[in-house]
Amino acid sequence: MLVYLHIPYCDSKCHYCNFNSYVDKFDTRADYMKAILAQLDFELKRFDVKANQISSIFIGGGTPSTIKPKDYKDFFTKLKPFLTQNCEITTEANPNSATSQWLIGMFKNGVNRISFGVQSFDDEKLKRLGRSHDKNQAIEAILNAKKAGFSHISCDLIYNAANDTKNLLGSDIDTAFRLPIDHISAYELTIEDGVKFSDADKQENDDLAFFVTQKITQSGFGQYEISNFGKYHCKHNIGYWKLDNYIGIGAGAVGFLNNTRLYPTKDINEYIKNPLNIKKEAIKQDDLLFEKIFLGLRSKIGIKKELLTSAQRNRADILVENKKLSENDTHYFNLNFFISDEIALYITG
Repeated sequence: MLVYLHIPYCDSKCHYCNFNSYVDKFDTRADYMKAILAQLDFELKRFDVKANQISSIFIGGGTPSTIKPKDYKDFFTKLKPFLTQNCEITTEANPNSATSQWLIGMFKNGVNRISFGVQSFDDEKLKRLGRSHDKNQAIEAILNAKKAGFSHISCDLIYNAANDTKNLLGSDIDTAFRLPIDHISAYELTIEDGVKFSDADKQENDDLAFFVTQKITQSGFGQYEISNFGKYHCKHNIGYWKLDNYIGIGAGAVGFLNNTRLYPTKDINEYIKNPLNIKKEAIKQDDLLFEKIFLGLRSKIGIKKELLTSAQRNRADILVENKKLSENDTHYFNLNFFISDEIALYITG
C-alpha cells in the first residue's frame, strides 16, 4: 500500500510545467493542510488500511518545500500506526526553498528520502527552463540534505531541451555524481498544452537519450526504468509500476484501488470546501492489462506470463527468439526500454 500527498503550491511556474500547481494561493495553505487530514481519514477507511500496511509515502507537487515541516506533523502522526517498519518516506524539494532548517525539520518528521528538482547544473539552461535556482544552490541543497541525515538522495535532470549538447549533459551528470546521491531521474523534456514553452524549445534527438542513459549507467547507477537509475531503487516508483493500490491525497492527486482510479478535485478552494469530492473511474480489464504490459516493459519488473493470452504469449516468445525480450519461468523482461511502446503494441496485437 502506497500513499501520495500532493502539495499544489509553487514559488514560480516552470516554463514546461503542466502539473496542478499555483503561485498565487499561498493564503490557503493552513486550510489546505487541514483538508488533507479529512480526506486521509476517509481514504484510510475506504482502503481498509491496517497496521503495518503502508510501505511508502511520497510527497510531491508543486513544491513540498513551500510547506513548513511543523505543518506536516499531523499528517505523519495520523499515518504512523499504519507504516511498515522500513517505510520509505520521500519528499520532492526545490533547491531554492529547501533550506537547511526545512531539511532538518522534514528529517525529524520521519522523511528518509529526498528528491531534488535540479534539472541541470548549467545556469543558462536553468534560466531557459524557468527554474528559480542556480547551480550553486542545487549543489548546496544536496550537501545540506546529507548533513541533515538523509541517506537516500535523488537528483532530477532534464534532457533534449533546445540547446542541449552531449558536453552540457555530460557535465550535468558528472556534477551529479560528485555529490552524495544514490539515484538519478533523467526525463526527456516534453511540451504539453497550457505551458509557456513551445515545440521550438525542445529537440528530438535520440542520440542524446542514448548518451544520457549510457553515461549514467557507466558511472555506476543501474537503470531500473526508462527514466530512473540508481544504487537505490525507489520503492514508491516500483509500486506504481506494479499497479499496487495507492491512496492519493490532495487537490489534483490520483488514487488507485483495485480496478478503480480516484480523482480528488483539482481546484484548491473547492478541495478545501469539500475534500471528499472524489470522482471514480472504473478501468476496463483490457485497459488494465495493457497498462500492466506497458509499465512492465518500461521497467525491470517485467510482465507476468500468466496475465497474457495464448496469442500474446506466442508473440512474446517470438520477441524472445529475436532477443528483444528475455524470460524466466514466470516473467518476460524488456532488454531495451527505448522500444517499450513498440513491444507493448506488438504483444497486445
